[in-house]
Amino acid sequence: MDSETSCSIVDAQNRQTLLAQAGSRWDYRTGGVSMPIHLAATFRHPALGQSTGWDYSRSGNPTRDVLETLLARLEGGVRALAFSTGMAAVDCVLRLLQPAQTIVVPEEIYGGTWRILERVSVPFGVTVKWTTFNDLVANPGQILSGASMLLLETPTNPTLLDTDPEPILRAARIAGALSVVDSTFLTPILMRPLELGADLVVHSGTKYLSGHNDLSAGVVVAKDEAVAQRLAFLQNTTGAVLSPFDSWLFLRGLKTLHLRVERQQASALALAKILPSFAGVKRVMYPGRGGMVSFEVDSANRMRALLERVKIWIFAESLGGAESLITVPAFQTHADVAVEVRERLGITDRLIRLSLGLEDCQELSSDLKQALESA
Repeated sequence: MDSETSCSIVDAQNRQTLLAQAGSRWDYRTGGVSMPIHLAATFRHPALGQSTGWDYSRSGNPTRDVLETLLARLEGGVRALAFSTGMAAVDCVLRLLQPAQTIVVPEEIYGGTWRILERVSVPFGVTVKWTTFNDLVANPGQILSGASMLLLETPTNPTLLDTDPEPILRAARIAGALSVVDSTFLTPILMRPLELGADLVVHSGTKYLSGHNDLSAGVVVAKDEAVAQRLAFLQNTTGAVLSPFDSWLFLRGLKTLHLRVERQQASALALAKILPSFAGVKRVMYPGRGGMVSFEVDSANRMRALLERVKIWIFAESLGGAESLITVPAFQTHADVAVEVRERLGITDRLIRLSLGLEDCQELSSDLKQALESA
């Protein structure tokens, strides 16, 4: 890549400009404004000991490299890695842990993360120290004492507890713990954890970042080069990389991220204000930012009737796409979390999670209202 071509997007500072030109200005041979999909598994070497910069697509692919460069810029990190799924990204981060180390995790966390910590991927000899989100907020220094890693979501999924993570990240740094923030719900548009003191930020790229419910992806962005190199080694060794085609779809989705998040947040705020007046709604959870709203209804029967009667909302797992989705975490995203943990956290069969899409907000609101009233 020549210097004239590569400097254009790198020189941009505003995230809106970076996103609008995601994948543009990189095809220096043809001038194409869309990054090509390099469907090559392997790359020809000019001569022995020489390389074009790419050798084998598990180790690096031009389309994925452009995506990763953009993601690192958006989060303010030194390097980003794109994975085949969000859970593959979390799994890679957990592999940084060594025997006899401790990871601190609030119980209010995505069900897939709970499953991987409890049943699959914690290295042998590593201790998972579960805490509550509120206890961590109130006593970060005490809870993080002796920890080697912190894994934090804010806002939490699905109860949407939220906090300024900076004091917690400061306490993690004092304790010598590597701090990891899952920022899937907020994206770099609403929060940049590395700027607040985090060492790593992870995303389910399936959600807001790609934004169209047409691919699965995960992202890890590192602040420190040594940590980034270790993660890159682990990813290359285990192989859970994002395909060239999905990397291209991801780039295309990123072009409208800032516009989508702005619209989704505005709709979520409007809906959260009116939801308490709807029939059967007992409690509304909205942290004041982002495009997710959760609420609790007065009975499991009303929850089931709501799912049957909505006409615009789509009953499905996932979030962050153009389509508005309605989810019941106790039966879907958090089904593998122990029942006693779900009950303690308020993740009951009456809790409903909404992901606001790009539809007309008034129609979304009216659809919920009629479905709840007819229940």
